[in-house]
Parts: sequence; structure tokens; C-alpha cells
Amino acid sequence: MTLNPQLRSDVAAISEPQLVRTLDELGFLGEVSEVSGTTRVELVLPVTNWPHLETLRERVLERAPGAEVVVRTMNDDERLALRNFLRGAMTAASAGHHDHADAPPRFLDKLSKTRVLGISSGKGGVGKSSVTVNLAIALAQSGHSVGVLDADVYGFSLPKMLGATNDPIVLGDTVIPTLVHGVRCLSMGYFVDDAQPVIWRGPMLHKAIEQLVTEAWWDEPDFLLIDMPPGTGDVALTLSEILPRIEMYVVTTPQAAAQRVAQRSAYAARKLKLSVRGVIENMSWFSGDDGKRYEIFGAGGGAQLARELGISLLAQIPLESAVRSGGDTGEPVVVALRESEAAKAFIELAARVAQQGPSRVYRQELKLV
Repeated sequence: MTLNPQLRSDVAAISEPQLVRTLDELGFLGEVSEVSGTTRVELVLPVTNWPHLETLRERVLERAPGAEVVVRTMNDDERLALRNFLRGAMTAASAGHHDHADAPPRFLDKLSKTRVLGISSGKGGVGKSSVTVNLAIALAQSGHSVGVLDADVYGFSLPKMLGATNDPIVLGDTVIPTLVHGVRCLSMGYFVDDAQPVIWRGPMLHKAIEQLVTEAWWDEPDFLLIDMPPGTGDVALTLSEILPRIEMYVVTTPQAAAQRVAQRSAYAARKLKLSVRGVIENMSWFSGDDGKRYEIFGAGGGAQLARELGISLLAQIPLESAVRSGGDTGEPVVVALRESEAAKAFIELAARVAQQGPSRVYRQELKLV
């Protein structure tokens, strides 16, 4: 058996798609050797069913055609080393924390590049989760790194809508979100049975949301979208404390009654000193086979809400069955039917959100010391 240092160096530089770090940094690469003329590459993975094993195998074979790729599961010490590396990479060293155990994630720092977008509504049934999923994917499709947190603890739906087939991976106190359609996703739906109701009081709810935010491998994405529960209850208060830089986007329908309820959600956000950035009107019209637009839920609710709040109406999303069916089958409309009217509206919405820039810009040179 002979070692091949150059090949090892080439393979070690491969980036793992879910953690976005090299195999060498993650400790995912074992022995690289040549036995009887055959190259052998050992991958060392945290779990036997690592979701991106086949992708890693393909990337290894690109650098070592014909190699034998073998897989070994990490032992306890190796998993602990990976956990320590991830905690160190995700925490806010710039904030002066030296102990990774109690340091907050770097994306929570006010100087972080991450924009946290809260997708909210005053009431259920306006398609807030569909908007969150399709907006997140459209942002990822345009080249941004994106995470999405399903904070609707009582009515979680994002894993199914995204079509996520893998569960998050837990390494001690660190959770690795699933990666689907280029978006990292975490939801209470991964940790409880789909038919099981979540019956919690406020303190348990607060702790669960805090853990989903601070103990997950979000890295430092360009955008972290929060699918918020309807209304102005405990979760909104918790998120305003944990994520003070959150930017709120209000989803409503054209219906006057929905607009009035959404307005209360926006006013609640402002009372919590959160920035309300824009209105998204969903189910704006239905385009019939005759080419006409039918305003099934009325008209003008989104524009009226935007005027009253003094902010922009960023999008009007048409009512299409593909949006509903995409949520049911896990193939969101921006993936399954990118040329549809609704998909184009979501793609344009993503462009407008990105163009807005953050609501508050902090400059390092103005920091008080």
C-alpha cells in the first residue's frame, strides 16, 4: 500500500454541500492510498445515512476516476471533534466570546451580513407558508445562501411543502438543518409526529424557538427567513428578543377583512421596535382559460395596507392551483413551474427584497468601545 499525498490534497479540498466546508476541515476524509494499482479513498461521515454521500462520491471520482470510495462512520471522538469545529465556526468570535459553549451564533451579531426576514400575517389561511417557501427558494436560485426556520410551532408545515425527505442531524447540542432546493430548513415538524399536536405553555415555546435559532448550523447565510405563526402572541415576542434585527414582511389577501387583521400584526411589530419592510399580497387574482383575471377575494387590500403603513406593496401573487399542489407534493412552484405567472411573481419578489438591502446598516468604525 502506498500513500498519494497529491491526490489526498485534491480530495481534501472538496466542499461538502450541506456544511459548506472542505472535507479536510470537517474531518470527513480518512486514508487515501493505492493498493495493487487501485486508488482507495475513505470517507468518514457522522452518520451512515449522510444525505449527501452520493454527491461526495461523485466529487471524489471527478478527482480520482476509477477510485474505490469506502465509507466509515465516525466514532464518538470524531463526532465530538466535528461538533466542536461547527460550534467554533458558527459562533460570534468577533463579539469577544472565547467560550464556544455560551457564544451566540455569528449571524446574530449586528455587524453580520445576514438579513433575517420575518414572514408574518395577522391570520391564518392567507398562504404565508407558501410565500415563505417560494421566496426562500427564489432567493437561493438567484445565488444567495438561504436558511428557513419554521417558527409556526403549532402549525408547522415547511418540511412537507419543501419536499424534505431527510431529517436534521443532531450532534450533541448542535443541529444540522436539512438542505433541500438549496435552502437549509429547520422545523418543529422534524421532532414531533405529523399528527401529534404541540401543547405547550409560553416558557417551553420560548426555549424551543431559542434552541432552533441558536443551536442550529445556520452558518452565516445571506438570508434567514422565519415563517412566523399567525397573530401577535408568544412566538412574535420571543423572536423580537432573540432576533432584534428581524425585518418584517406582512402577507395579506386582497380582502378588506384580511387587510385589517394584517394591519394589527404590522402595528404589533412596530410596537416591538421591529422594522416593517413591505406588504405581500397573496391570491390577488385568478387567470381563467379565457384570459381574464377574476378577483375572487376582492381587490385593493394589499395596496391599502401598504399605504396605511407607509411601506411598499412588493408583490401581488396570483391564485394558481400549482402553488397549492406544489405545497402538497413538495415541489414548490418556483421549482416545478418556473415559467408560471405565480413563479415569476415570486422570483420578482425575491429580487425586490434583495434590492431593498438591510433595514439598518451598522458600520464597524462607528461602534462604541
